[in-house]
Amino acid sequence: MRLKSWIKRRGPGIKGRFWKMMKCIRSGEQLRLEDMASSSESLATRDYSASYSSRAAEADIKVENSNIEEAESTLRESGYPRALLGRLEFQKGNIEAALHVFEGIDITSVTSKIKVSLSRRCEQNRRRSQSDAVPPMSMHAISLLLEAIYLKVKSLQGLEAAQSCKVILDTLESALPEGIPESVSADWKLQDILNKAVELLPELWKLAGSLQEPILSYRRALLYNWNLNMETTAKIEKEFAVFLLYSGSDASPPNLRSQVDGSFVPRNNIEEAILLLLVLLRKFAAKKIEWDPTIMYHLSFALSVSGEQRALAHQVEELLPGIMERRERYSILALCYHGEGEEIIALNLLRNLLNNRENPDCVLELLLASKICATNMICVDEGITYACKALSQLRGRCKQMASVANCLQGILLSAQARSVASDSERISKQTEVLEVLESAETMMRERDPSIIFYLSLENAEQRKLDAALYHAKQLLKLEAGSNVRSYVLMARILSAQKRYVDAEDVINAALDQTGKWDQGELLRTKAKLQIAQGQLQNAIDTYIYLLAIVQVRTKSLCSGKKL
Repeated sequence: MRLKSWIKRRGPGIKGRFWKMMKCIRSGEQLRLEDMASSSESLATRDYSASYSSRAAEADIKVENSNIEEAESTLRESGYPRALLGRLEFQKGNIEAALHVFEGIDITSVTSKIKVSLSRRCEQNRRRSQSDAVPPMSMHAISLLLEAIYLKVKSLQGLEAAQSCKVILDTLESALPEGIPESVSADWKLQDILNKAVELLPELWKLAGSLQEPILSYRRALLYNWNLNMETTAKIEKEFAVFLLYSGSDASPPNLRSQVDGSFVPRNNIEEAILLLLVLLRKFAAKKIEWDPTIMYHLSFALSVSGEQRALAHQVEELLPGIMERRERYSILALCYHGEGEEIIALNLLRNLLNNRENPDCVLELLLASKICATNMICVDEGITYACKALSQLRGRCKQMASVANCLQGILLSAQARSVASDSERISKQTEVLEVLESAETMMRERDPSIIFYLSLENAEQRKLDAALYHAKQLLKLEAGSNVRSYVLMARILSAQKRYVDAEDVINAALDQTGKWDQGELLRTKAKLQIAQGQLQNAIDTYIYLLAIVQVRTKSLCSGKKL
């Protein structure tokens, strides 16, 4: 129903309220509930039965018709009634009806007027002059129309929703290229819509299936001055870091408009994510945000993937007391120093943790301590004690972890057996080693290459060559020839059986499948096999080739360090 016909039917009483509503929208004041209650519940549907007075003069009717047509045209172009009606329908839960109403708003025309209004308002504030032209829209009207666009975004799905949400940010950024001034952000309704739109846009691009657009939206949210509060900014920084770490997309380095000379620019996803997480840690240290333990989890993953265990240890050590539990702190530090090769430091940290009676269930820490002792052959007796404690705590629980504990115990018992002076005691220990390793193999749900390797190695050291060869063949089949040490082990077992030709064939097959930088151990074994066969000249040639590879690799590494 056209606005002019509707006002005609309502009679003179509606004209006062109509012009009052127009004045309210243009001035930015809120309509009073008493006035709205006397008007329609829906601007589009309610039928009024009041009759128009037939005594009005013809001249008055013509003037009123002209005014009504002008008001109708103004309202249609401004989009205010549709914004109000659409918000009402959205609040009622009528999403389809609200979307149908919002579709009638001319977004292009509305956004252009918003840009002009905001730019003029900022110019007036800068000049402190009231002589300039009045902006075509009040702040209340701008907030109302931007809210309509935002509610339309909430009503849409997929790519269309993301594109509509982008319109809000494009409009404000185009009108205010230097950032949102305090005069604009003082309007809490507009700032609230802005906060929600900035936070929502990356999520909409994700739902639309885009990988690059969320990255651009996150960077735009953080680099442009939106006057976001600290909690919203921290939330966006964390979500951006998580997306960079786990999305699987390769982000190009950010193009910073204002960059200080010599400042750090991240080169890939991992570096950018680490930078964001470190910024969050600094904000927490300055007591600007609340502590979020997931920040440390994501930072641990990022630094571990990039091989920066020492940097992770420094970050954990810098945390204030009470932020992280003592057990968690010591475990992470032990893992970091173990990854950096600082085995004694890692073992001492684990000792401090395991000697504390307040930590009765420390299976992972016991396994790590046992592994450090087994890998480096230090404190063998202590490592056996840790493995036995882990097995006692794992009784009837996780067979996979119990298998690992048995394997570590077997490795340590083997080292202990080699240092025993008595032959009878050594044989007893060696028998126990095989029993423990075989128990570890049977407990695994799926065959573990590491356990099979140590089982084959132990049989070979005890001169049980047939069993050792059987396990070595199983190991090669399981790993599909991907590990050099499996080829070397099999060649040595064949060499112990005096099958030098077969052993050399195994090494040659491994050389064909291995890169030059990983052929060192294979070439050394091949040269030894050639010496055992009396092929001294061939062995010399093999060593010359090995030395050439070492020399080239050394030069390339040195040049790489210089670069």
